[in-house]
Amino acid sequence: MAYMALYRKWRPNDFDEVKGQDVIVQTLRNQIIYNRIGHAYLFCGTRGTGKTSIAKLFAKAVNCQNPVNGNPCNECPSCRSINQQSSLDVMEIDAASNNGVDHIREIREQVQYAPIEGRYKVYIIDEVHMLSSGAFNALLKTLEEPPSYVIFILATTEKHKIPVTILSRCQKYDFKRISLDTITDHLVQLMEKEGIPAEEKALRYIARAADGSMRDALSLLDQCIAFYLNQTLTYDNVLEVLGTVDTSVFSSLLRHILHQDTGAVLEIIDQIIIEGRELSQFLADFLWYLRNLLILKDQQGMEDSLDLSSESIAILKEESEMIDSNTLLRFIRILSDLSNQIRNATQKRVLLEVGFIKLCTPQMETDTESLLERLRQLEKQMAEGFPAAAASNIPSGSVGLPTGAVASPAAARREISPEEALQTLEERFSPAEAEDLKKIAANWKNIISQTGMPMQKFLQSARIAVSEDSSVIKLIFENNDIGRSYFERDHQHNLGILSEIVAGQTGKSVKFECLSQEQTIKTQSNYIDLSKIHLPVIFE
Repeated sequence: MAYMALYRKWRPNDFDEVKGQDVIVQTLRNQIIYNRIGHAYLFCGTRGTGKTSIAKLFAKAVNCQNPVNGNPCNECPSCRSINQQSSLDVMEIDAASNNGVDHIREIREQVQYAPIEGRYKVYIIDEVHMLSSGAFNALLKTLEEPPSYVIFILATTEKHKIPVTILSRCQKYDFKRISLDTITDHLVQLMEKEGIPAEEKALRYIARAADGSMRDALSLLDQCIAFYLNQTLTYDNVLEVLGTVDTSVFSSLLRHILHQDTGAVLEIIDQIIIEGRELSQFLADFLWYLRNLLILKDQQGMEDSLDLSSESIAILKEESEMIDSNTLLRFIRILSDLSNQIRNATQKRVLLEVGFIKLCTPQMETDTESLLERLRQLEKQMAEGFPAAAASNIPSGSVGLPTGAVASPAAARREISPEEALQTLEERFSPAEAEDLKKIAANWKNIISQTGMPMQKFLQSARIAVSEDSSVIKLIFENNDIGRSYFERDHQHNLGILSEIVAGQTGKSVKFECLSQEQTIKTQSNYIDLSKIHLPVIFE
């Protein structure tokens, strides 16, 4: 005898064998027991949840000569002919290939004839949403007033495509996704009947990969058994066959991302590709891992709903302390966008690598979430004692030159003395202006201390300078410094706060502008570095 796929071999023979649709099964059985059978049913739900199986059971039960508590006996001639798919009273029609008006007209002609063996003629129309609008119109009248011996069972995965006129004439049953525990228990029982040893962890992973579809679970199980025939089906076997990875890989990957170790992240991706893992599935599984981490971090007492071992939950809890919710949401957003792009891409590896590089380097992006992430990282570094950009790293030749020459590479390496900076200040400005600028320089640390975080930290990494106009002070940052981005993002507010503090401290009204080190050279302006003359020996 030819091999039969598991989902066909173990199709339920009565309502007691149906898994995960208890409410629908009980309702249909009550209709049979109390003889309240309707004329039209609509079974809606995602694939593999039992719509067609229950439709066939219902057709068998209403025609059974010896029903037991609403169940078919599977012994009478009617039940046997339906089981052997030879019954003339039960017609199963695929609307995907029989979707025209002519096919529905054939049904309208056939319903005029009474059933041959049983009490009812049952028409099961699968994927009914595929019918054309003309076919729906042709079906409408028959569906509304069929002969007393005719039952229509329509099945669809896309209820929203069914015309309202059809919906209103049917009893609607929504099939829910089958729970992970239900699928796992069924797979365990089935493997015992098949006599094949298997780890429950392996079967549970298959159940999770099936995403609520019993048929998908049985198909995946069939695939895994075939690959490891006559062997115990282990968790590692399942991962290999399905092209997925263990959660320990996700944990390692996340920790490398948090440490911004791009090289280690790319090595993991390279290893996954060498092992032949499916990249789309890998990405989907990592997204699910991040989802579990987000739920565990933000929703107290949700551990039981995650369907994870105590060891996995302990690891997630540890990682939840290493990452904040906004960063997690940023990761999920980037990977969700990547998941949509990678589905039909020809260069999946390139897209995947670029996406993970973005996770490691938020400075590659300019959106608000990435800027906030860069701020969080900088604050963390400062809190841990990492020094901000050293002042001596900014070329002194472009800030504080005592001459009128444009900074050259040789001059950029020359450090000027506080005395030279002070002399240049007094030569370039009037005595009153010079005194005001000295006062600002002398009180600069005081001014910084009155600002809030993170402005205070950014100001500590900046140098203050002045060029031709004594009423405008320049804040000079390292090239690509995040501090300059912070002030420029809302310059009127942030720089306005700084101006008010200076006015209160010194009585001098000044404006502030932000520049990068590179801009100070390009503008060919001569800046006097006020940071240089901010020394106690000058003012005490």
